[in-house]
Amino acid sequence: MKKYLAEFIGTFVLVFFACGTAAVVGVAGTGYLLTALAFGLVIVAMAYSIGNISGCHINPAVSIAMLVSGKMTVRDFVGYVVAQFLGAIVGAAALSTFVGKDSALGANALYNGEILSSLVIEIILTFVFVLAILGVTSKLENSSVSGIVIGLTLTLVHILGISFTGTSVNPARSFGPALFAGGDYLKDVWVFILAPLIGGVLAALCYKFLSKEDK
Repeated sequence: MKKYLAEFIGTFVLVFFACGTAAVVGVAGTGYLLTALAFGLVIVAMAYSIGNISGCHINPAVSIAMLVSGKMTVRDFVGYVVAQFLGAIVGAAALSTFVGKDSALGANALYNGEILSSLVIEIILTFVFVLAILGVTSKLENSSVSGIVIGLTLTLVHILGISFTGTSVNPARSFGPALFAGGDYLKDVWVFILAPLIGGVLAALCYKFLSKEDK
């Protein structure tokens, strides 16, 4: 139960602080980089605070990759995902009391209104992010720096992805703000749930193939 609570807290912090930064400073000018950094820094902070409790997934795309990789059970996967979505919803609810839902709460939007291009860019961004997680966490000796590597990788994918979709790579992070922002954000949120999950599965399959020893 403690690991589920840790995932709830971590996802709450991600939405409240990172999506909150996007809502407050926007993505124009310096706000673009600040938003990218906010997402990365939250991961660093949470990795070194709850990482030893739950592994600090705080993202269903990461959890599904761990499931496919055989690193977690179906029961834990379900528990993690429920906790992550609940954390994102509560985080978005808390954020909306400060900035109002008219700020969009850092919700994601389709790139030029196109579903296919949005799906593709989110799959690519998530694939790169999750592949880095699988790689850096595969060796115990990397544990001291894994949080920094993962945080910087999330910053990297945001630096590119913000201009396209606002960067999701995380179904829970997208659902929470969309639920309160409503309108097209909620109507199109399925894209930002499906694409990261596909990206996470593909990353897990790819890493499993690459790391398999040749006979």
